[in-house]
Amino acid sequence: MAQSSIEWTEMTWNPTTGCSKISAGCKYCYAEVMTRRLQAMGIDKYKDGFAVRMHEDALDIPYTWKKPKVVFVNSMSDLFHPEVPVEFIHKVFAVMNDTPQHTYQVLTKRSERLNELHHLFNWTSNIWMGVSVENEKVIHRIDDLRNTSAMIKFLSCEPLIGPLENMNLQNIDWVISGGESGRKARPMAEAWVVDIMQQCQEQNVSFFFKQWGGTNKKKAGRILGGKTYDEMPLLAV
Repeated sequence: MAQSSIEWTEMTWNPTTGCSKISAGCKYCYAEVMTRRLQAMGIDKYKDGFAVRMHEDALDIPYTWKKPKVVFVNSMSDLFHPEVPVEFIHKVFAVMNDTPQHTYQVLTKRSERLNELHHLFNWTSNIWMGVSVENEKVIHRIDDLRNTSAMIKFLSCEPLIGPLENMNLQNIDWVISGGESGRKARPMAEAWVVDIMQQCQEQNVSFFFKQWGGTNKKKAGRILGGKTYDEMPLLAV
């Protein structure tokens, strides 16, 4: 558990850690870089590096939060990674189902496995399900997400490394967009972001612009067309 600097959430909860690259958005994975730092610091949870690991002891953490939280689940992993057993995903869902005062934001790049397994889980209204859509090559993830029983569905178009034109946002509640950050950040065109924002407005979808990114993301900021976009779906709590 940790307080988060991610603009669209309050804190992170990592019942699993570790992942593997699956598409172009993974190239400069921040979680992999952070894992190396935490491993070097001797943090036991990351002693195996970026290998996928389950952490049974982390399952009890949400029960200790005294006030309602907005929680990004597995910022350091992917709950639907093929190395995460279905039985463990069930355990994570059981915790989320049992703590309806918290809002959980789950994000995956493994939309095919999500689509395959979604019917096995109890999608209470406090569980938001999202997929990463960084360019048109993975736009099929939107259809996989749409097929799920999640009550709130969202897209993370970050790092946005290509245009996403004419998206079908039917039954999508929220779109986050942002540029890649870091020393080797790939550029993002303003026109790509404006187009996504306009698609959201036309299809009545909440739009959140997270950052321009680049080598100095704080300096670049998150102002788009003279304003900040912080739209979110209504919280379940």
